[in-house]
Amino acid sequence: MTVLTASRAAIAKPGRGRIIAAVLVVFVVLAAVFRGQNTLSLVPSDTTALHRWFNDVNHWVTTNRNDSPLFLYFFNEIRAFVDGLTTLIQNLIAQPSYGRPVPVIGWLGVVSIITLIAVAFANLRVALLVIAGFGFIGLQGLWEESMDTLALTLSAVLLALVIGIPLGIWAGLSDRVNAVVTPVLDFLQTMPTFVYLSPFALLFLIGPASATLVTLVYALPPAVRYTAHGIRSVPRASVEASESLGANGFQRLTGVLLPMSTRTIVLGLNQTIMAALSMATVASLIDAPGLGKTILKALQTLDVGTSFNAGLAIVVMAIVLDRLTTAASRRARTHRPSKLRLPLLGVAGVLTLFAIYLSRTFIWAAEFPDTVGSTDINFGNDIARISGNFADWFTTQASDVTGWMKDTTSLLLIDPLQTLLVESPWWLVAALLLALAYLLGNLRVTVLTAFCVAGLVFSGLWQDSMTTLAATLIATAATMVIGIVVGVWMARSRRADMVIRPVLDALQVMPPFVYLVPFLALFAASRFTAILAAVLYAAPVVIKVVADGISGVSATTVEAAIASGSSSTQIIWKVQIPMARQALVLAANQGICYVLAMIVVGGLVGAGALGYDVVAGFSQGELFGKGLTAGFAIVILGIMLNRITQAAAERRRTA
Repeated sequence: MTVLTASRAAIAKPGRGRIIAAVLVVFVVLAAVFRGQNTLSLVPSDTTALHRWFNDVNHWVTTNRNDSPLFLYFFNEIRAFVDGLTTLIQNLIAQPSYGRPVPVIGWLGVVSIITLIAVAFANLRVALLVIAGFGFIGLQGLWEESMDTLALTLSAVLLALVIGIPLGIWAGLSDRVNAVVTPVLDFLQTMPTFVYLSPFALLFLIGPASATLVTLVYALPPAVRYTAHGIRSVPRASVEASESLGANGFQRLTGVLLPMSTRTIVLGLNQTIMAALSMATVASLIDAPGLGKTILKALQTLDVGTSFNAGLAIVVMAIVLDRLTTAASRRARTHRPSKLRLPLLGVAGVLTLFAIYLSRTFIWAAEFPDTVGSTDINFGNDIARISGNFADWFTTQASDVTGWMKDTTSLLLIDPLQTLLVESPWWLVAALLLALAYLLGNLRVTVLTAFCVAGLVFSGLWQDSMTTLAATLIATAATMVIGIVVGVWMARSRRADMVIRPVLDALQVMPPFVYLVPFLALFAASRFTAILAAVLYAAPVVIKVVADGISGVSATTVEAAIASGSSSTQIIWKVQIPMARQALVLAANQGICYVLAMIVVGGLVGAGALGYDVVAGFSQGELFGKGLTAGFAIVILGIMLNRITQAAAERRRTA
């Protein structure tokens, strides 16, 4: 009787997956019936009233920049301060300054200072890595460009910490402040990097100041989040113990909360530096100095070799800074002072001062040398030449295959999905999105999705939004397939993890522009090029999340499956993947964010849709408003997809 009752209940209440499948079938049928109706189409050269209003705002800002008190006493003052800070650091380590043909501190002094920091806060192994990494950058012939990038990054990180750590402490101490700050941080982290540029260029003009400010805003969320998390993670017993001893609020903060959250705050510094270094290259579009300009020029001329050489320099710098801050965070928890530490630091400090003196006195210690005697030690040109020749050879040999891949994928996958979303009535697509939000998430997410859909309709860029949505869904699906295959392999094989993880680390810190150059050479400017670059850009994060999720499955459960006679394939598909489903949903969430960010950058290489609108808004004054609106539409898409996947993960976790 019980079995019969359960069977009837199963028939009466179909599973959520079946309901979603039924909704999709109904959508496809209705889309075929109403195809081409109420699509909210807009000719690329046309603008709406909203776009023209933004154009008027742009015109007003341009006209009143030097007269309006808002700019004279606020925006211009901020710009002057940030520009002064960035210029000061550039003068110290990157650019000839104060009447000298070289910076105040030459290459030997810079390397010595960073090595001293590594000795003081990390360990000798990281100090050797600093010497090797920055020496390699110099031998690439990119020292000055790298120091410009480092100067901009340091300026942005310094300001991000000055703002972010106090705000994080406040959010860690106050639930009300944390509730207000969290949605703002979510908004900032959902926004693709490309979208930040236009508003900052409008308010602060292009140049190092606006580049530093946009990098600051992009790098700020990790500083706030990690600080707040560190404060909130301090055991309550420790806080109560300090209270019982009569400590006031400031004493609790400085004597208990901050010391016990130091490791987490340093981890936040690590993520802040990585975010700033990533954004510093994208900011080359608004005249940020450094390696980003080199990569952007290479993209414009399809110079794969130069792009690879500059991208490699950024990767090396990112790895060095990452290892330095990671080692510092570990030491914050485990370090025990030794008797030799102070003498070692003293010797390192004296050597650093001597190196700074040499770098201010002798040209060979100020400008990174290209030769030693008659021997050319600059191998950057060799790296560019070899990688460029390989790219040319591979492009020639693989042209037939790459052409077939692009045409086949476009015909069978990209075109049908794009047509389905673009040529369906807007109200039908909206109904589908609301239904999926409710079935995958909850009523709250459904309401938010309704507001997002209304925002896309109001933007006047519905069709472009649907084109971008189609590309995002395809790229995310491909990323998830790769992530599951490689992530499962890494989780089940320690050797594979040891080989693949460093490659993922390098890909994760590679600037977005570097991905575009080889794919542009292989596949020309097209939607497929942007999608493929987005997959490669998002794959490292997704693979890591999947690998960690699979590794987190209980070993006891796996052993029980093995004891019951399950094969490796059965263990993967019947045990590990189902039990790591929450991690898979999180991976999909992260994949969507990264894919969406890269597809927007793909507007530079023929991706079209919202990415092209943003790029056109930069280059054509009459389309500024449309480009700015496209940026907001991208943010709306990101928030909608982000919230739906987060709600799905939460539903799965609760279940």
